[in-house]
Order: sequence, then C-alpha cells, then structure tokens
Amino acid sequence: MTFVIFAAASLAEIAGCFAFWAWLRLGRSAWWLLPGGVSLALFAYLLTRVDSEAAGRTYAAYGGLYIVASLLWLWLVENQRPDRFDVAGATLCLAGAGVILFGPRT
Repeated sequence: MTFVIFAAASLAEIAGCFAFWAWLRLGRSAWWLLPGGVSLALFAYLLTRVDSEAAGRTYAAYGGLYIVASLLWLWLVENQRPDRFDVAGATLCLAGAGVILFGPRT
C-alpha cells in the first residue's frame, strides 16, 4: 500500500508544482493556482497515510519515488525522453529509498 500512496502523492505533488510552473513560466492564467493548491494539499495529506513512525523517514523514502515520477512526467507530459544519466540517477535514488523504507530498525 505504501507504493500506491507514494505514487498518488507524487502525481499530486508534480501536478501541483506544474500548475505554478505553468502560471509563472508558461504564462498561463492565475486560475491554474487553484487546482495547483488543492493538488499540493492532497499530496501533503497522502504522505500522512503512510505507515511510518517518523515523518522525516517517510519524506526521505518518498523522495526516491518522486524522482522517478518526475522523470516520467518529463517524458509523458513534456515529451522529453530521460537520458541514461536520468535513468541511472533515478535507479540509485529508488535503491536508497528502499533501504530507508524497508531497512531493519534497531
């Protein structure tokens, strides 16, 4: 379930941030800020649904999936294919997120 929540949170975060990007960088209407703000609030709410004892650990583990989701956004929404360095970096980040999230705690 953690992966599903992280995936939904990453989509909400990227969509919310992109709304602000569209307004400031692409000249879109300020109306883009409304769904952007709602999307960012949904992102924050979703991260609270992850079963974890510490918020910082949840956010750190989430970061790996966020990077992968951002590269998928780059490819699918912005039509720019990630290069080999993007893929290598995302792979390293996912491995690190897995260690943070699933590593044994003493």
